Amino acid sequence: MPTFEFRGKPVFYETDGSGKPVIILNGIMMSTKSWIPFLPTLTEHFQVIRVDFFDQGQSAKLPGETYTQTIQVELLKALTMHLKLATVNIVGISYGGEVALAFAAQYPSMVERLIVFNSTAYTSSWLKDIGRGWIAAGRTKDGEHYYNTTIPVIYSPYYYQSRIDWMNRRKAFLIPVFSDPGFLGQVERLTLSAESYDIRPVIKEITMPVLLVSAEQDYLTPVDNQEYLHQNLPNSEWVLLPLAGHASMYEKPLLFTSLVVGFFGVRDLAYNI
Repeated sequence: MPTFEFRGKPVFYETDGSGKPVIILNGIMMSTKSWIPFLPTLTEHFQVIRVDFFDQGQSAKLPGETYTQTIQVELLKALTMHLKLATVNIVGISYGGEVALAFAAQYPSMVERLIVFNSTAYTSSWLKDIGRGWIAAGRTKDGEHYYNTTIPVIYSPYYYQSRIDWMNRRKAFLIPVFSDPGFLGQVERLTLSAESYDIRPVIKEITMPVLLVSAEQDYLTPVDNQEYLHQNLPNSEWVLLPLAGHASMYEKPLLFTSLVVGFFGVRDLAYNI
């Protein structure tokens, strides 16, 4: 099991493929396993590096600790140093997109290109209160209640209704997970860690090429969140996925993979036409 130590605690990561290094950063309830369906295509083009943040997957858990996303930013830096990578390409979704943006602002010389799906520049009062609702539901230890509070809003109504049999099977699988106090504690700490997230004061430090991806039916980080990023990131492009929600990589896997391969794989970013 590949791990390295950061602040005296184990961090789990996996590398697959060869070539240009691409680090994929998890959403809040995800782990390195979440990206397995995308590996066959991505590893044909890149060295794909997956990592679990603290309180995710197979990395160390931090019960009783209070932290901000800064710890995940520094964990990401420690990973690049462990792998002896001078520069990397990063793709992140949601929580992982926030960490990616914060990392790019803090260490711009280490990022070649950046793709951000379904993320924002700061945690608004509205998003903070949604997170507090998740925490309150988690403290009931009622897995079905937690599922109903957190999962439907992650998907677009279109996807949820059209895949209702799959969603019901997913619900049956997740209810025991969402009844586990250990898991609920992890997500609570991760949720709280994002409350202070705000890159607006340093957003102009992010000057590398950035691809921003919105989802038309994203009700956690709506389209205007990515519009703000696009207006304030000097070297950004912006794509809108129709009929997709916050979990856009699962709802639109072909588009997700195509955007990653295309943006990181294309040689020229400017053309004389």
